[in-house]
Amino acid sequence: MKLLVIGSGGREHALVWKLAQSPHAKRLWCAPGNAGIAGETLAAGGRPVECVPLSADDLPQLLTFAQDQAVDLTVVGPDNPLAAGIVDLFQEQGLRIWGPNRRAAQFESSKVFAQEFMEKHGIPTARSGTFATAEPARAFAASLGGCCAVKADGLALGKGVLICHTIPEANQAIAEILVDKAFGAAGARIVIQELLEGVEISLHALCDGRTAKLFPTAQDHKRALDGDLGLNTGGMGTYSPTPFVTADELERIGQAILGPWLAGCAEERIDFRGILYPGVMLTPDGPKVLEFNARFGDPETQVYLTRLENDLVELLDASAAGTLSAQTLRWRGEASVCVVMASGGYPGAVTKGKVITGLTAAAQMPHTKVFHAGTAKSGDGIVTNGGRVLGVTAWADSLAAARLAAYAAVDKIQFDGAQFRRDIAAKGLR
Repeated sequence: MKLLVIGSGGREHALVWKLAQSPHAKRLWCAPGNAGIAGETLAAGGRPVECVPLSADDLPQLLTFAQDQAVDLTVVGPDNPLAAGIVDLFQEQGLRIWGPNRRAAQFESSKVFAQEFMEKHGIPTARSGTFATAEPARAFAASLGGCCAVKADGLALGKGVLICHTIPEANQAIAEILVDKAFGAAGARIVIQELLEGVEISLHALCDGRTAKLFPTAQDHKRALDGDLGLNTGGMGTYSPTPFVTADELERIGQAILGPWLAGCAEERIDFRGILYPGVMLTPDGPKVLEFNARFGDPETQVYLTRLENDLVELLDASAAGTLSAQTLRWRGEASVCVVMASGGYPGAVTKGKVITGLTAAAQMPHTKVFHAGTAKSGDGIVTNGGRVLGVTAWADSLAAARLAAYAAVDKIQFDGAQFRRDIAAKGLR
């Protein structure tokens, strides 16, 4: 098969790395890719993966490329092209593509849509309100004592959620999104949710429109600083599995969420083919969904795909074809830990072009993979090219050993201003 992966981050590097291991992959492009993706080769034949200088948001050019190269399956990584309808566009032209269509992608592209869907179909979630003006939003936040999450309705690069603990903080967040338009059109409406107490985990389920196959647990670390302090980011690291959720508990959590979700999709004729990624809080009252994503998480993809035994080409092909019920997901018993190395200043403004050293030394460590996110080639070297730069991932028989290995690899890599959390996976060891 000839495959095209769309995107340029750590998630897409992990997807390319895993797809390239399949004997079905005869040629593989990534648009636009990054410096690490450009260094991958196919297991069948040793052909290099080819990066194509096309933006993930340039739907017409991506369509033309897929048509010209007779791509057999396109795999969409990021949320923006899904929300823009790339799946609908490709399918209208008779091309096979993996990911939810525009209507199904609303589970992520509109928090208002997702919240209303959950409430309508009995999916456990937080008490919430939806607002387009500031005054009623402030009144609702005050009814929660200011302890709330204020969320922009639309896509905001994973940063459109402001966590508040006081009424002044909530009022400031409402003003920032609704009045000051900090997230542009994404903040035309907001969802305000009560803050839930408990432990947050990431769930993933591969779907084909009728069937949902649940992944093992993972736990993300969204805040920029150790101890879950600092600003929200796209994710500073993750690990899988979470030792505090048993297989039986995971099955029950999955049923409580995916059962009514599948029934709701059937009732509303939403044909969801791709990854559903709910962020879930394990509360004393049971699991509750904080929000939905309609694509693989980043950096969750890095830990999942280092544990997945299946051929990823076969799984995504079955998801797109509606034949997922015939597949059994298989997972290695090892734990996997991913530590994100980010540019100085992230998640705010960052300076690009910093030379990265130590990548070869880190890559030579056993059971370790350095996934590139914001990187680019510069002459014979590799430089920073974004906020999150690398996802340093290691796997081992125990979570403690995987964590030690990941940080040992991180310590071999340097670039000016590099920042990373030192407590990734520490919650899983308590």
